[in-house]
Amino acid sequence: MTEPRSRGKELEKMWGVKVTVVSEVIGLHAEGEHSLEEADDVRLVGGASRCNGTLEVKHLGDWKPGDVSKVQWNLKTAAAVCRQLDCGSAVSAVRRQSSYRAVWMIIASCLQSGSALKECLEPQLQVSLNSLDLICSESVRLVNGKSLCSGRVEVKSGQSWSSVCEADFDQQDAQVLCRELSCGAPSVLLGALYGEAEAPMGTKEFQCEGSESSLLDCGSSGSTRNTCSPGKAVGLTCSEPDDVRLAGGDSRCAGTLEVKNLGEWEPVLFSGSEQSMQEAAAVCRDLDCGAVVSKKKKTDPSFRLIPVSELTFSCLQSGSRMRECIDMRSSTASSTLEITCSESVRLVDGKSLCSGRVEVKSGQSWSSVCEADFDQQDAQVLCRELGCGAPSILQGALYGEAEAPMGTKEFQCEGSESSLLDCGSSGSARNTCSPGKAVGLTCSEPVRLTGGDSRCNGTLEMKHLGVWRPVDVSYIPLGVKSELDLKTTAAICRELDCGFPVSSERRSVSLSKTVWHVRYSCYQSGSSLNDCLQMEYQSTDTFGITCSESVRLVNGKSLCSGRVEVKSGQSWSSVCEADFDQQDAQVVCRELGCGAPSVLLGALYGEAEAPMGTKEFQCEGSESSLLDCGSSGSARNTCSPGKAVGLTCSEPDHVRLAGGDSRCAGTLEVKHLGVWRPVDESGFELNLKAATAVCRQLGCGSAVSAERRKDPSQEYKWYLSSSCLLSGSTLRECVYLPELKPFFYLEIICSGQQGAAVSVQTGRPAST
Repeated sequence: MTEPRSRGKELEKMWGVKVTVVSEVIGLHAEGEHSLEEADDVRLVGGASRCNGTLEVKHLGDWKPGDVSKVQWNLKTAAAVCRQLDCGSAVSAVRRQSSYRAVWMIIASCLQSGSALKECLEPQLQVSLNSLDLICSESVRLVNGKSLCSGRVEVKSGQSWSSVCEADFDQQDAQVLCRELSCGAPSVLLGALYGEAEAPMGTKEFQCEGSESSLLDCGSSGSTRNTCSPGKAVGLTCSEPDDVRLAGGDSRCAGTLEVKNLGEWEPVLFSGSEQSMQEAAAVCRDLDCGAVVSKKKKTDPSFRLIPVSELTFSCLQSGSRMRECIDMRSSTASSTLEITCSESVRLVDGKSLCSGRVEVKSGQSWSSVCEADFDQQDAQVLCRELGCGAPSILQGALYGEAEAPMGTKEFQCEGSESSLLDCGSSGSARNTCSPGKAVGLTCSEPVRLTGGDSRCNGTLEMKHLGVWRPVDVSYIPLGVKSELDLKTTAAICRELDCGFPVSSERRSVSLSKTVWHVRYSCYQSGSSLNDCLQMEYQSTDTFGITCSESVRLVNGKSLCSGRVEVKSGQSWSSVCEADFDQQDAQVVCRELGCGAPSVLLGALYGEAEAPMGTKEFQCEGSESSLLDCGSSGSARNTCSPGKAVGLTCSEPDHVRLAGGDSRCAGTLEVKHLGVWRPVDESGFELNLKAATAVCRQLGCGSAVSAERRKDPSQEYKWYLSSSCLLSGSTLRECVYLPELKPFFYLEIICSGQQGAAVSVQTGRPAST
C-alpha cells in the first residue's frame, strides 16, 4: 500500500491543491473554495435501490464519498442517515477500506444529535481509505422506540409515512418485520405501546405467512380501512439479534466480547481508554447477564494484530443497545477483552456496582427478593460472588422497587458458598410480599489501606480477580503521573468510611510490581474505585494516604467546612451545638490540617436528623485530635432539630504570592507536605477567570494579569488543575506533584484588597 505522505504528493499533482498529512487522514486546504452551506445533498450509490449503497455527499455540484470522524460508523449513526434520506430504519452499516480518495468528513456526534448531515460536515475536503456502506429498510420503520428494534410500526405509501392499525397487524406480520430489520423474534405486540401522532388512517390489513423477507412482500386486504380508533397504532418490540456475545467462557455470560460482522465473529474493544468496570457492567446489562464480576485484557503472546470492532461507551451510556454502538471493523489490535458476568444475580439502582436492589433471574425474567427471604449469610455470599467486600447495609426498600416481589423463595445460605444459587432455598415460593419490602444491599468496596497504624492510613490497595494490589489513580487528563490531590484523597477516605483526608503521597519502591490502574476522570465523577478499575500494569509507585478516622466535616463548600460528625462504632453522628465550643473547634480544625475556626453555628450545613446520644466535648484547645479531649460522663439523649453544629475553619496559610511588591502579587506558591513550591497549570489553560479564583481565595480581589513564565532551573513544582479550581474547590485541594518537572511557573497580579492594582517585579520563583 502507498504511504500516506507519498500518496499526498500524488494528490497534489492530481487536484492542484496543497495536501497536508495529519495522522492517518490527509487534509486538503483549497484556498477557501469550499463552504459548509454548499454541501446540500446526500445519497447512497451502487445498491439495489436508493436506500442502500455507499454514502456520498454532494458539494458544488460534485459528488464525493462521506466518511465519519471519531470512529463512530455504527448503527446509531447509520439510523440518522436513513432518517435524513427518508429511507426507514437502519439494517446494516459497514466500513470498508479502498484506495485513497477525497471525502467529506462527517462528525458523528453532531449527526446523532438530530442535526442535518450538511450541518455536520468538517469544513474542508479530506482524504481517507474508508467508504461507508449502508442498507436502510426503505418502506418500513419503527419509531419512538428505545432501540432500533422497537417502536411504533410505520409504513411508507408514496411520499408519506403512516402508522398501522392494531387490527391490521398480527404475529406473522411482526415476524416478517423483525426479520427485515435484522432484529430477533417479536416479543411484544401491542397498540399504543410507543404512542402515535394521530390515529392511523387508510391502512390495509397485512396478510403475511411469516416466511417473507419483507413486509411489503406480504399480501394485504383489498380494501383500505378508513378509520382506526385512537390508541390503536400498533407498537412492536423485537428481541435483540444474536450478533453480540461473550465467547469461550464457562457460560454465555463469560468470555471474549465478540460481534458478528459480515457473517464472521470478531473481537470488540472499547474505543480510546474506555475500559473500566463501568463499561464492562454495561456489556453485562446489555446481554441480560446480571452484574459484572471481572474484566481483563488478554494479549496475544505473539502480538499478532487482528481485526477488531470498537464499542463507544458514550453511545452505550445514552441508552442505546450494544449492537447500535459498535463501529464495524475500525482497527486492529493484539489484545481482546474478557468479561465475566454473574449471570443470574444482580444489584440494580445502586450508587455503585457493589450496591443496589437484589434481583434474581428465573427463566427469562428478573425479580426482586423479599426482605424476609434474605439474611446476613445470604448477603455475604452475594457480595463475595460480585467481587465486593463484606455486606454493610441490608434493608428493605433501600433502593426502591418497581413493584412488590412476587413468588420468591427464602434463601438458606451458610455464608461460605461461592454463589447465591449454590445455596439451598425453601421448598415453596412466597406468594406475596408487602410493598417496600424488596431487599436492598450495600456491600463494602474491595478497597483498603495497609501497613499503617490503623485501617485509615497506609498504602492504597484494591482487590480484583481475588488479588490485592496497589492502586494508581494518578492519570490526569494530560496523562501525567502525579500525587493525589486532596479532593481525590477526600473521595478515597469517604469510600473507606474513614473521615477526612490529612495527607497523601507517592511512594517509590525499588522493584516494579503489578498495580491496578483506576481511570482518574471516572473516579472524579463520583464513581467508586472499583467501578473505575481500568487495567493492570507494572509500576514502581504506590500511594500512601492518611485519613482522620473518627471525625469529619460533611456538606461543606470545601474540605475545611461542614457539619461536624464523629464516628462511634460503625456509624457517624452529628454533634449537638450545646456540646461543642470554640476550644473543641480549634482542635478539630488543627486535626484536619485547616486554619483557625472562623464560624461555629448550629444547622449551618444542614442535618439528616437531630443528633442523638452525643456527649459534651471538653477540649482545652491544645490537643492534637478531638478524641484526645475529655467528655462529659453521660450522653445527651435529645437535641433539638436544627442544632447539629456546623463549623467553618479558615483555609490554612498554605497559599501565597511571593516575590512581588505586596502579598497580592508575585509567584504563586503552595505549601504541601511541609514544602513551599511554585505552581504551574497542568492543562496549560491559565486564564483570568482561574487567576481571579486564586486572588479571591487570598482575599486579594480580582486578577489584573496572569502569566506562565519559563523557569530554567527545572526545579520541582506543584501542578494546579484549573478545572478543579473553577468547580468551586479551594486551591490547596487542586494541586499535586507531577512525575516530571514543569518548565513554567505562574505569576499573578491581583487588584488588591482595596481594588487598586499593584505592581510586581518578575524573576526566578522563590526558592523551595
